[in-house]
Amino acid sequence: MDKNAPVLLADASGLMAILVFLMGAVAFLLLPIMLGRFLRPDRPNAEKNAPYESGEAPEGFAHGRFNLRFYMVALLFLLFDVELVLLYPWATVYADAGLIEANGKLWGWLGLIEIVVFVALLGFGLAYAWTNGYMVWVKPKTAVADVERPLPTSVYQAVNARVSTISKVKK
Repeated sequence: MDKNAPVLLADASGLMAILVFLMGAVAFLLLPIMLGRFLRPDRPNAEKNAPYESGEAPEGFAHGRFNLRFYMVALLFLLFDVELVLLYPWATVYADAGLIEANGKLWGWLGLIEIVVFVALLGFGLAYAWTNGYMVWVKPKTAVADVERPLPTSVYQAVNARVSTISKVKK
């Protein structure tokens, strides 16, 4: 082999290993999808094709307005979700005694102060949201319809009392 010849692929086995790994990953993903598509029954109906929203029947247009209180709940969820994402790595590093002892416990105290300040800031944010009423879910007041009834109220009360005694007997 000539020393001056250009080397295009010095070690093709590494490239082949990556290629085989990628092909295996694609097969690992596509095989269950295709197998499931061929094995499962396909019987669509109107109920299965309807949009699903937490067990409730859909009402109205899908792109309608939603209550802005949901936005505040989502922001508070993200706040505490990010807190957990940052607390876990801190706890794993803080639990390593070798790292703490390396600097004469200085890093341990700095890490403890850092996390106390972090959690305190999140606590102040929660207190701010709570005191300003962002955590209160105000339900709209439903107006009671004033309907003229052909019977006096005492008749309705008697029927309700009788129904409640019947339902107690059945239990």
